[in-house]
Amino acid sequence: MTFQPIWPWWVMVPVILAAVVVLAWTAVRSRPGRAGLRGALLPAGLVVLLLLAALRPGVPGGSVRAAATDLNVFFVVDTTSSIAAEDYGNGSPRLDGVRKDIMAIAGELAGARFSMITFDSRAVVRMPLTTDASALDTLTGVLEPQVTVYSTGSSVTVARTLLNERLQAARDSHPERARIVYYLGDGEQTSGKAPEPMRVDASLVNGGAVLGYGTAEGGRMKEKANYSSTAGTDYIQDRSGGSSGDAVSRIDEDMLRGIAAQLGVPYVHRAAGDAVAPMMQAARPGALKETSESLEGRVELYWAPALAAFVLALWESLRVLRQLRQLRPAEKEVRP
Repeated sequence: MTFQPIWPWWVMVPVILAAVVVLAWTAVRSRPGRAGLRGALLPAGLVVLLLLAALRPGVPGGSVRAAATDLNVFFVVDTTSSIAAEDYGNGSPRLDGVRKDIMAIAGELAGARFSMITFDSRAVVRMPLTTDASALDTLTGVLEPQVTVYSTGSSVTVARTLLNERLQAARDSHPERARIVYYLGDGEQTSGKAPEPMRVDASLVNGGAVLGYGTAEGGRMKEKANYSSTAGTDYIQDRSGGSSGDAVSRIDEDMLRGIAAQLGVPYVHRAAGDAVAPMMQAARPGALKETSESLEGRVELYWAPALAAFVLALWESLRVLRQLRQLRPAEKEVRP
C-alpha cells in the first residue's frame, strides 16, 4: 500500500501528532463508564478516519500512459454561425464534432497545458494555458455559435494576431515546451474579401493540425437569438443577391489546406465516427519523441475511510437528535 497525502508530509506529520496528543488527553479526562468511553471513542474514530482519508491510501493496479507534460496546446475554434450547419453525422451541427474532438485531443495529451481561442467577428482568448482539464471540458461544453444578428461577416484568419501573441508569450515563459496548434473550423470566408495570411512565425509552432468540419453539399444553420439560449427553431435565411430560402454553409477545404500550409501542420477532415488515432498521428510533430511508455497505475482507497467517517458522523447526529427530542417533554413539565 502507498500513500499520497493531500498535504506535504511536513504538514501531515505535525497534524497527526497534534491529533494523537488531543485524543490521548481527551481519553484521560473522559468520565469512567460506558457513556464516557463512547464519548471518547467517537471523536477519536472520526479523527482517525479523516486523517486516513487525507493520507490517500492506494494499492498498485493497472497502468496509465505517460503524461504529455511538456506540451502547450492551443485550440483555435471557429464560432461563426456556419459552425452550426447541420451536416455533421446524422444532421447534427458541426459544433458537436468540434466539441468531441477537442476533448478527444485533451484525453490523448493528458497532462499538457491547454488554451482556447475562439473567433467569429473577432478573436477572443476564452481560456489561458492551464492544466485543468475539467475547465477545458466545461468551456467546451458551453461553446455556442455567434448570435445571428451579430454575424456580419467574418474572416477565417481573424485570430492570427492573437494566436501569435499567445504563442510568443508561451515561448518566452517556457521555451522548452513544444507548442501545438489545433485549428478547428469549416474554412468559410464570409467577410466579402480575401483573408489575410495567418502570418504565424514557423518557429512558434511545433505541431498540430487544421481540422475541417462540414460537407461539400453543406447544411442549414439554425438561428441563435442570444448567448443565453440554445439554437432556435428557425433557420438562417439567405438574403444575398435577391435570393430567398434557407442559407446553406459548405466547407471550403481549399481554404483550410491553405491555413494548414501557413501554420506548417497537416489538414485533416473530420466526420462523425472518425477515429482519434489518425488525427493524432497526422498532427504529431517529428520533433516530439514517440513513446509507448506506460506508468504504473494506482487504485485509490481514500473513499473507504471517508465513507466510514460520514456514516459514523451521521449515526452520531441521529443519536443526538433523538436525545434532544426526549428532552423536550421534560422541559415543558418544569414550567410553572
